[in-house]
Amino acid sequence: MDFDYFLSQKLNYHSPIKQKSDFFTISKQLALERALKAQSNIISLGPKSKNAREKAAWADCLELYEYTHYRLNKTIDPNVKCSQTDAQTWLSTDLETCRAGFIELGVLDNLLPLMSNNVSKLISNALSLNKFPYTVPSYKYGFPTWVKPGDRKLLQSSSAPKANIVVAQDGSGNYKTIKEAISAASSRSRSGRFVIYVKAGTYKENVEIKLKNIMLVGYGIGKTIVTGSKSVGGGSTTFNSATIAVVGDGFIARDITIRNTAGAANHQAVALRSGSDLSVFYRCSLEGYQDTLYVHSQRQFYRECDIYGTVDFIFGNAAVLLQNCNIYACYPPNKTNTLTAQGRTDPNQNTGISIHDCTVKAASDLMSSQSSVKTYLGRPWKKYSRTVFVKTYLNSLIAPAGWKEWSGNFALNTLYYGEYANTGPGSSTANRVNWPGYHVITSASIASQYTVANFIFGGSWLPVTNVPYTAGL
Repeated sequence: MDFDYFLSQKLNYHSPIKQKSDFFTISKQLALERALKAQSNIISLGPKSKNAREKAAWADCLELYEYTHYRLNKTIDPNVKCSQTDAQTWLSTDLETCRAGFIELGVLDNLLPLMSNNVSKLISNALSLNKFPYTVPSYKYGFPTWVKPGDRKLLQSSSAPKANIVVAQDGSGNYKTIKEAISAASSRSRSGRFVIYVKAGTYKENVEIKLKNIMLVGYGIGKTIVTGSKSVGGGSTTFNSATIAVVGDGFIARDITIRNTAGAANHQAVALRSGSDLSVFYRCSLEGYQDTLYVHSQRQFYRECDIYGTVDFIFGNAAVLLQNCNIYACYPPNKTNTLTAQGRTDPNQNTGISIHDCTVKAASDLMSSQSSVKTYLGRPWKKYSRTVFVKTYLNSLIAPAGWKEWSGNFALNTLYYGEYANTGPGSSTANRVNWPGYHVITSASIASQYTVANFIFGGSWLPVTNVPYTAGL
């Protein structure tokens, strides 16, 4: 069944259409209804799953449909402020992760048709109705809705906000683990941002943060360390392998190291996964091998972070901008590194990876042998993969071709890869790939589309986080 069929059925029970926006409203309602139906199917199928690996993939799908339901509902709820940009972000959901979990664990996907119910296609139609160009969010000169009045003075005036909870392994804080602190935060009556300080130490735990407006503050890179070792090789899905996973909107992390120590031999092993809208990571170190940083969805900003990995180690389908970060390629067992694998599945999604004013170089374990390893800027994980490098220093480890195929000619016509005003011995575009989707950007006006101001509309929400940023080129 296609969108026209679903729409015709919906129109039979809807008040008369008076304007174009009515079609958009109906399309969102229809997508939400089908998402709820798919979610119901997943729940009903769950108890029949006996295989542990199938259960893991099933649990991911259930969680992903819950997020999709939540985001779709936000675009419809008349009590939620929703700009055109907000709608495009919340509709740019990634249900492909559900299917990926079954495939990567080698589980037969005969259950997936019962789960999908054409939800992705219906959301795609809603995206196309919410046409470009974006309008600037209505809170451009104010504060995002998740910032409460009591936070404003705090976030504008102090680089060291007062802690609500302190975590310390030695017992000198309120709790000894981050998990306990998050659980405590969920049980407290909260308004505005909730700040959790994590004292120096190595915390071996996997943490999922679903609460909104959480701020996690460490004592510095290499001092406060959160580490885990889940991996696909160890039986997890990529989605569920994260040492820290955050989906609560308005999340901030600063001065902390997040690791996944599963090792390159265990394949996908995520250190950090973020699906938090308007999330910020400042002076953090994200360390792993394959799939280190999973920028899963929504709007995200990374500033002065260190990111280590080998294969596809910055990947996902968020609208994400990395600024003044250090990107370190590590030594890969198969002698090939790919820095990015962006996952845009629809041309109307506002997602992509923008790497601005960063430095790309070899990690210490690769320095002596980087000539024997081929390192690429990225490869197209999905059909409309979009990644740009802007005014970034590229070390000589970058292969002359710059970019690598995913599989044959897949996505080479539909992707968008761009380079603008990069520097360093690896920045020459003379021998880059000649794919239709690859662009040497020479226009500042085109490059400016991928800045903080225009790509993630950072001027409307970053000031209150008290994190430095450059708005333009």
